[in-house]
Amino acid sequence: MTTMDLTGKNILVTGASRGIGRAIALELADCGATVAAHYNSGQNEAEELLIQAGNNIKLYKADLSSALAAQELFAKVATDLGPLEVLVNNAGVAFKSEIDKPLEGWLEDWNKTMAINLQAVGILSKNAVNHFKEHGGGRLINISSRAAFRGDTEDYLAYAASKGGVVALTRSIARAFGKQNIKAFNIAPGFVQTDMANDFIKEYGASFVYDDIALDKITQPEDIAHMVAFLASGLGDHATGGTFDINAGSYVH
Repeated sequence: MTTMDLTGKNILVTGASRGIGRAIALELADCGATVAAHYNSGQNEAEELLIQAGNNIKLYKADLSSALAAQELFAKVATDLGPLEVLVNNAGVAFKSEIDKPLEGWLEDWNKTMAINLQAVGILSKNAVNHFKEHGGGRLINISSRAAFRGDTEDYLAYAASKGGVVALTRSIARAFGKQNIKAFNIAPGFVQTDMANDFIKEYGASFVYDDIALDKITQPEDIAHMVAFLASGLGDHATGGTFDINAGSYVH
């Protein structure tokens, strides 16, 4: 049941064709928003999303490993839809990169992770802040990770580092632009029932995931989407700069 009224709001969601991003796009569209749903390689999934959500979803393809593509994505969405009220930076990658991997390959993994998980978030956030300043304010919602706070395994150093950067970026925006009616929030998932979590389970075993949480059920993409809708609505504005840990008690287990 829809609980948030986002009618009239234009919202850009990156990485919206699958997993958490797909659930966010569907939730926001169900709440009445017009959603610019970004995707890169998931053409079929994106088209299915369009069929499922109808006129409230508009599709935009971009390779966010390219700085120019990230810049052009925001400009295209703003031109097509008009003023944006919310940006949800969800797109991200996690490449397994062993610590003893030769430097060239390790650095390739590192740079691509940083390009998508942090550089693109920075570029889109920069554009959003300037856009919001021109249009009376707005909200940034960045999907970080519990890894930003508790770290990750040795194979995912770049992922944890990139997500830590997202947290610092979000807090800085909240501090710097709050009096210009710009709010910024972090959401820090842990394992979520997505293809990424399924890959972890296949590689490390189910106990690797389930023994690491306090609840008896893994977090669902919809759990993240509900919080995004709440923050997009403006009802949580005085939590600007804050992080919402939606990770089944990973910190207290």
